[in-house]
Amino acid sequence: QVQLVESGGGLVQAGGSLRLSCVVSGRTFSRYAMGWFRQAPGTERDFVAAISWSGGSTWYADSVKGRFTISISRDNAKNTVYLQMNSLKPEDTAVYYCGAASRDTVWYLRSYDNWGQGTQVTVSS
Repeated sequence: QVQLVESGGGLVQAGGSLRLSCVVSGRTFSRYAMGWFRQAPGTERDFVAAISWSGGSTWYADSVKGRFTISISRDNAKNTVYLQMNSLKPEDTAVYYCGAASRDTVWYLRSYDNWGQGTQVTVSS
């Protein structure tokens, strides 16, 4: 059984930084692309970033590219994927989910068949 456990969320002031982590167990982590999505209250779960199985390719949503410094990375030895977010704004407040992709189109929600429980990120003004 695949398990994904996110951590690292919290309350931060605008302009602050957070690093989210997602630990995966129960599958061969290094074989799969991983992604981060976020969901604010009353909205759909939206793509934020993804990384290939090797870490050699990364993808970012257009909505976050220019808004804050963001970086996705992974450590296959630790079965962990990270999302570093800097210069956060109140509109970045959401629950952030990591997922394990089963398809190459990693920017689509339907490409993921396993999700973590999410970690809350709250950015105060």
